Amino acid sequence: MADRNRLLYLTLIVSVVALGLASRHFSFLPGFVHLYIGDALWALMVFLIFGFLFARKTTLQLAVYALCFSYAIEFSQLYQAPWIDAIRANRLGGLVLGFGFLWSDLVAYIAGISLGAAAEISTRRASLRPDPAPGPAQ
Repeated sequence: MADRNRLLYLTLIVSVVALGLASRHFSFLPGFVHLYIGDALWALMVFLIFGFLFARKTTLQLAVYALCFSYAIEFSQLYQAPWIDAIRANRLGGLVLGFGFLWSDLVAYIAGISLGAAAEISTRRASLRPDPAPGPAQ
């Protein structure tokens, strides 16, 4: 497997973060999508971060790592203690760790990671296709 382009992944990470933050402040999306887009984008960001950090891992490995990490963060929200609640009270801590466990977030994580994996697979396949031979002039 060829290394991933880290500059591209960094650019994608920043773009997804910007989209995620925008989705919290602008309600231009339909209600159902607005409820879950932030969680899906968060999981997509996790997938991209793992792609940035582990440039030689397969897409499937990244998807599994990202899903396990995302699920661990979600299930950690069941744990409530003063020290972790203090971290969650901080804006950055709240964005990373979340606030409350929701089963629906687990589905949104699957959607975001699947989107990232599908985009990566289709992009890699397209780059592996040989250029078509030039045809006769018409």
